[in-house]
Amino acid sequence: MNLKNFVLESYDEMKNKVTWPKYSFLQNSAVLVLVASLIFALFIGVVDLGFENIMKWFYDLF
Repeated sequence: MNLKNFVLESYDEMKNKVTWPKYSFLQNSAVLVLVASLIFALFIGVVDLGFENIMKWFYDLF
């Protein structure tokens, strides 16, 4: 198989055989990922703040 056939077959497959998602589905998925990322970041931030306070308290004992 040469490069020209590979490119032509790849283009044909991407255009005619691939099922692309609808734009509204992509928007909903992007919003879901954004919200989940924010919730995860907030959770990690709260846990980090808690550990920081615990370590400060522990080291202040000595």
